[in-house]
This record gives sequence, structure tokens and C-alpha cells, in this order.
Amino acid sequence: MVKPIGSWAKGFAPDSTDQYHLLMPTILRLGPYRFFFYAGDREEPPHVHVERDEAEAKFWLAPVRLAWSRGFGRKELNRIRKIIEQNQAQLNESWNEFFHG
Repeated sequence: MVKPIGSWAKGFAPDSTDQYHLLMPTILRLGPYRFFFYAGDREEPPHVHVERDEAEAKFWLAPVRLAWSRGFGRKELNRIRKIIEQNQAQLNESWNEFFHG
């Protein structure tokens, strides 16, 4: 089951004193993965960053495709891509609410 974290469309707003979450809001946590945006990415097409431990990747949302990765293997990147595809509507909604909301 997917548990949305910080879905701006659902009314979540991080504590304004928490600079980490203001600059990199978590949109989804699933298993070991944290899906988030960088606040400075407003001018880029919709995308999401994913991290696990020291590994990170960036995926474009429309269509879902890998932009870059460091630390993830091919199998794990395919698993992450499938998670993003399954949650694409929620991720796009969160992007639009956060950057244009």
C-alpha cells in the first residue's frame, strides 16, 4: 500500500521552521525509497527525485523515464520506474500543487 507523505493537494504543509523539508519536500515514501522534489526545480519539466541511503536518481514524469542516477543498479531502477508509473497521477498532482498551487 502506498502511503503519501506531504501531498500538497491533500493539505499537508511541513513545519515552516524545518528548512530541509521546505527545500526538499517528501511526496511519497515506499519501502526504502523517499520520493521528493527540490524547491529550486520549478523551471524544469515535472520530475521526481528518489533516494535510498546514498543512492539517488531523477525521473521525468511525462513520460516516465530516467534522467540520471548514481548508486542504483539496473534492476532497482526498473523497480523504481514501476513505482513511479503506478503513482504518476499523484506525483504530477503534488508537483503542480507545490510549484503552481
